[in-house]
This record gives sequence, structure tokens and C-alpha cells, in this order.
Amino acid sequence: MFDEEDKKTILIVDDEQSIIDILVYNLKKEGYNTIEANDGVMAVDMALEKKPDLILLDIMLPKMDGLTACKKIKSALNVPILILSAKDEELDKIVGLELGADDYITKPFSVRELMARIKANLRKSEVSVITEPVEKEKEDDHKIRVGDLQLDVDRFEVRVRGNKVDLTVREFEALKYLAMQPGQIVSRELLLEKVWGYEYFGDIRTVDVTVRRIREKIEEDTTNPQILVTKRGVGYYIAKPEDQI
Repeated sequence: MFDEEDKKTILIVDDEQSIIDILVYNLKKEGYNTIEANDGVMAVDMALEKKPDLILLDIMLPKMDGLTACKKIKSALNVPILILSAKDEELDKIVGLELGADDYITKPFSVRELMARIKANLRKSEVSVITEPVEKEKEDDHKIRVGDLQLDVDRFEVRVRGNKVDLTVREFEALKYLAMQPGQIVSRELLLEKVWGYEYFGDIRTVDVTVRRIREKIEEDTTNPQILVTKRGVGYYIAKPEDQI
């Protein structure tokens, strides 16, 4: 049996009741609570009021499209958003990720794959609820410093040259993984595996989009990155302090 207090709440946003019914049935079977919205405006209002643990969001919605709703929700909440859409165009996926979505899955989808992605995204988001170090006297053990870049793992904070930078859960996890091994080139495939999880079935372009979003927030000049660097044809790495200008 699942403890009601421990259940995660998932907001399902779709204008097709048949899709909602299928999702509600399978999510409840997996031990989740569910709430529902049938249009984009209701989705934003419900997300801000109920603060769900994760959102399943369709793109084609009445009153407000899913991409606009995603942007509005992400500007106020750091909640994982998985876009569900019949659209399978590469551009749609990229736009969704650029607007802050954490994942994208196309209809028709495998329930097993969807549940795996939900679990993976919920697991990654749990770091954001930790606000205090486990042991005060060991606070520095929970910080990662590489030149101008500093990450506080417990507080889920990133600072560049002393200025606080707001990252999504996925962006933070990707940056943290790279910062833990400065100077070490990490392939896009390995980043996808380590940051998105073994259960992720996603596109390698997801990594490129995430890196681009991180650079927009931490680099002074994205055309000439000094912190998060690309090794063409190989992968990405965090420059060592002596290499950061």
C-alpha cells in the first residue's frame, strides 16, 4: 500500500478526456495522485495553485497552447514538465525544450516508457527540495568550485562570478556532472545516460539544447564560451580554473 502523504501528485493537461482517463488509470495504479486540466489557462492556474510534483502537458490545447503554458509555469515554478504531443517534428521538440520542458514524448506512446520517464524526472527533481546541508560543519563538502563557477548541491544554487544563476533541475544536474570532473571531456551519449537516466529513451539533441540553455545563463559570450566548452565531435567539459578567462 502507498502512504497518501508520500504520494507524488501529477497534473495531467489534455483536451481529450479519453487520454486523461488512460493516464489517470495507469498513474493511480503506479501509486500517484492525479489532478486534471483541459486547457492551457486552467493548466497554469492549477499548477500555480496546487504545485504538483510533475506535469504531463499536451501542446495542442484550447485557450492557451501548451508551449505558452509551459513557459508561464516554468517562470514561476521549478517543476518537471513532460510534453505529450502528436507532433513529432524536430522543431517542436526543440522549441519545447527551449521553453523549459524537461522531456518530450510523442503520441501514441508506450505506457511503460512514459512511466519510466516520469520516474526518472521525479528522481532528478528531488534534489531541489533539499534546502539545508546535512551537517553544518561539513557545508563546504557540498559545494563544487571550478574557477568562476560555484555550485551548492544542497541549496540547489549556482553562482558565476558571485552572481546567482537560476537553472532548471535538469540544467543543474548536467552542470553538476560536468563540474565534478573539470577538464574531463564527457560525450553527449554519456551525459544523456548519467543525467537523464538509464530509463530515458530520448534524443541526443536534448543534451545540446540543455547545454545551450546553460550557456545562455552562465557565459558572458555564448559564441566564445569560457566555462562550459565544446570539444567538437567528442562532447563537453568544464574548463579548469587556469583556462577560464
